[in-house]
Amino acid sequence: MSSRQVRFDIDRRIRFLQFVILLTVALLLIGLFFFQIIRANEYVKLASQNRLRIIRMSPPRGTVTDSKGAPLAVNVRTFSVNGYPIDLQREGNIKLVSSILMRNGIPINEEELKGLIEKQYSAPYRAIKVASNLTFAQAAELITDKDFSEALFLTPVWKRTYPAGNFTAHVVGYVSEITKEELEVRKDSSYRGGDMIGKNGIEACYDEELQGLPGEEVVEVDAKGRKLRDISYSPPQKGNDAVLTIDLGVQRYAAELIGNFRGAVIAMDVNDGSVKCLYSSPSYDPNPFTWGISNKEWAALTDHKERPMMNRAISGAYPPASTFKIVTASSVLENKVVNINTTVRCPGYFELGDRRFRCWRRAGHGTENVITALRDSCDVYFYQTSTWLGIDRLIKTGEKYGVGEKTGIDLIGEISGTIAGPAWKKEKVKENWYGGDTVNYSIGQGYVLMTPIQLLRAYVAVANGGKLYKPRINSSAKPEYRRLEISPATIKIMQEGLREVASSGTGRRASSFGVQVAGKTGTAQNAHGEDHAWFVGYAPADVPRYAVVVIAEAGKGGGAVAGPIVGKMLNFIINGNKYAEPITVKPKTE
Repeated sequence: MSSRQVRFDIDRRIRFLQFVILLTVALLLIGLFFFQIIRANEYVKLASQNRLRIIRMSPPRGTVTDSKGAPLAVNVRTFSVNGYPIDLQREGNIKLVSSILMRNGIPINEEELKGLIEKQYSAPYRAIKVASNLTFAQAAELITDKDFSEALFLTPVWKRTYPAGNFTAHVVGYVSEITKEELEVRKDSSYRGGDMIGKNGIEACYDEELQGLPGEEVVEVDAKGRKLRDISYSPPQKGNDAVLTIDLGVQRYAAELIGNFRGAVIAMDVNDGSVKCLYSSPSYDPNPFTWGISNKEWAALTDHKERPMMNRAISGAYPPASTFKIVTASSVLENKVVNINTTVRCPGYFELGDRRFRCWRRAGHGTENVITALRDSCDVYFYQTSTWLGIDRLIKTGEKYGVGEKTGIDLIGEISGTIAGPAWKKEKVKENWYGGDTVNYSIGQGYVLMTPIQLLRAYVAVANGGKLYKPRINSSAKPEYRRLEISPATIKIMQEGLREVASSGTGRRASSFGVQVAGKTGTAQNAHGEDHAWFVGYAPADVPRYAVVVIAEAGKGGGAVAGPIVGKMLNFIINGNKYAEPITVKPKTE
């Protein structure tokens, strides 16, 4: 090979080497530009995730007290076992952590642990809760485990507890761990998986005010997860406290008086709508929902007959029976179908076409006007006058009293009841409205259904002269009402009739406990057993201060069972005196 050819070959190799070097440098420059400029923020973030850990600190919820300062919902210190998903998901750590927990009395297997991580995961460096509700002794024992610090750490947390237990369960409610569905609804909120959220009662209704704001601590760790230094810290902010209008002493007495009856007792201030007592029977202990509920406890709570979790005061719909007669009486007076002097003869029955409708008193009441008909609870008077009136005008008066609408009480789960009527029956039952339907409606039977809180609000409006209050349980809520739109003259007649009921009529037993009551009895037909017993009244009769309603399911007679409970409750609220002797069930009376 000639020297010229050798030289050419060497130059060609040199040029190829130069090209390779230039190409390599160009690729390096492009790579540096891509990683250092274009994706710089992403890799900085990834680096931070590997060296930063964020600990979220749940805030203590605001406390809930009764009107006199008695604690109804408070916080106690417990400990939670936490870990970071980035650490927990490392090879072998799921098995290690599960074994640590199992040998220290916390039964969480590998599959359950994976589920917890998935449920609470929001970022690899955000701590999640692995176990909760540990006492100080349990926490101290756990941290002595030689493997504990490999992937876990403890944090102190506030836990909700309810000192009054079942006495205020339906009012205060409870908190429980937030579900995936609730998190989806609250995407933009401060809630995270594992947090506690209000599920019922005041806890749910005022959850945003009570929950507070979580705190956050950011720390830097080394490659092994050991803390190097603090980066930032923002403390949790306690939620707002709530003072209720409820009186725990009155709640306890209500529970004592209603005993084993299923039903409800509610007491309200007639001058501002504040609820002094709201007790639903049977009740339940809300504490297990916060601390962990057993299968046996859950089975008892879901009993289909007793239904202890149902708030009968606002979610129980019952025929109002004879307590509804103030609506019928108001309607016939307002529409000038009758006046105070109009009389109806009661022979013990009323005939409409070929049907005979009985009065509760088989022998009849003789000649009755509107006041004596209320006093004696004469069914025939209302049968007759309602046929003169007609269902449409009766329904309009019912709407004025709030029949068929929610009262707006600051609790979740309230239902509106059923005002019914011809259009409703046509839609729901696929039948026309008949005269017999109106007759039944006039005495609070048939298709009309009311909740105890609705009925109480109607009587409060009669007691105070025409203000239909929105019931309230949070004392910071301002009183709200609308006018009843019933004339003062008619309201005065209702007041007189209700005084007669509780002084010499079917409800006179209610006035035998130290305070003169005005009110009305009711005995509602029950397709599933004995009749339901109603009484709703207020006291003092001449200068009303408080009103109370009682519904005792299968209580038979309103005057015999519910009336004395109302009388005792009103005497206790007004005078502070207790009558604790047991109620004996007497033969059925209105």
